[in-house]
Amino acid sequence: MAKFSLIPKDMEFYDLFEEGTSNLVVAAKKLVDFFDHYENVEEKAKELKALEHEGDVITHEIIARVHRSFVTPIDREDITLLAHSLDDVMDFIEAAGRTAHLYHIAQPREPARELARIVVEMAVKLNEVVPRLRHRDQFPWILKQCVEINTLENEADDVQHAALAELFEVCSADTCEVIKWREIYGHLENATDRGEDVANVLEGIVLKHA
Repeated sequence: MAKFSLIPKDMEFYDLFEEGTSNLVVAAKKLVDFFDHYENVEEKAKELKALEHEGDVITHEIIARVHRSFVTPIDREDITLLAHSLDDVMDFIEAAGRTAHLYHIAQPREPARELARIVVEMAVKLNEVVPRLRHRDQFPWILKQCVEINTLENEADDVQHAALAELFEVCSADTCEVIKWREIYGHLENATDRGEDVANVLEGIVLKHA
């Protein structure tokens, strides 16, 4: 026999997740602009920081709702994991811009631009996928998008590996330059790693509730 709850589910979680992914897209596009048009670097780094703070506010509201809601639309642990995974993507986006600014990078390298573009593709896909969580008939489509997000992460791995190989070859006499760019590449690739984590969480939610 089907079980029904007299307590309504708090559907505001979906709205907050959609706010979070929309904010992520804005930040990812600003990251691309940061590296493609490398000017006003300090101001652009501050804009990324402001978006990261906005993401923190959304994450905190989601976690607060988990604790005060009687019935949630999906499992509490999945809500918490999804919120933190999205927040991690934002953190690494902001870290990439902040590090480039603080390390006084003169000009960005092409792999950084490539990685930033992959971050945008991933953020856009997540922003398309998350609203579909409300609709079970969209679950098969979500699973396909999760596979594509995993493919983007693999692409980012390849770009990072090639970038590091080139970095050690070209900058072998400049240890500081190697250290700076290795960290920046790491932040960018970590953003795609965390994006893949989001896709894995979404896949788990879909399979659990299909």
